[in-house]
Amino acid sequence: MIDSAAGATGPAESPESATGPAVPAESATGPATPAETATVTLLIADDDEVTRSGLRTLLAAQPGITVVAEASDGTEAVERARLQRPDVVLMDVRMPRLNGIDATRQLLAGAAEPPKVVVITTFENDDYVTAALSAGASGFVLKRRPVRQIAEAVRVVAAGETILFPAALRRMVAARPLDSAEALPRAELTGREEEVLRAMATGLSNPEIARSLTVSLETVKTHVGNVLTKLGAQNRTHAVVIAYESGLVVPGFTG
Repeated sequence: MIDSAAGATGPAESPESATGPAVPAESATGPATPAETATVTLLIADDDEVTRSGLRTLLAAQPGITVVAEASDGTEAVERARLQRPDVVLMDVRMPRLNGIDATRQLLAGAAEPPKVVVITTFENDDYVTAALSAGASGFVLKRRPVRQIAEAVRVVAAGETILFPAALRRMVAARPLDSAEALPRAELTGREEEVLRAMATGLSNPEIARSLTVSLETVKTHVGNVLTKLGAQNRTHAVVIAYESGLVVPGFTG
């Protein structure tokens, strides 16, 4: 069941909550941001027809989102994404024929310009977070989140950001590291690049990092790109995992 009204009347939840992703605070309320005004094309993959139809109706009504296709299983999601070339795929985890994690891995493997993937599920399960990150997903959101927050997750990843779960990431690294800690010493990051990586680890968006470090947004984007390249990271979340594993960022770090 998708909650379309909770965001308007219910109390705000902590962005560090283990039950939902952190999203840029300035986008949650107030005037529309550039990410909200740009049009993002979206494919929705979910095996439950009622859920899929509800998501399509609710998300299509959100500013800046155009739903271009639906899929009822992972195989169909891969096929239709390659045909329609959406900006973002909202991917359910538990689907027949091919699950959402394996579909994400297939969709992103070898593609020159793959879509961003936001994994959406009913279940709070750190194993899903780990698997989604390993497959290359850019975000993870629960179906019971208010629709405006799901829409914001879509916009954020379309803009090149990542939906981070700082608490889940810390638990994941402590419980089952991804064996990539050695990437940080080899990377030879500059002092500024390490600052940017630490800021990324707190869940800050590029504009927030720019304000925090008093530099331009373009400068931050350049540093983020350099960090990902030097670390050999798939995306921002993978870079943050490396930061935790290496000890550059420790549990409880808030910037």
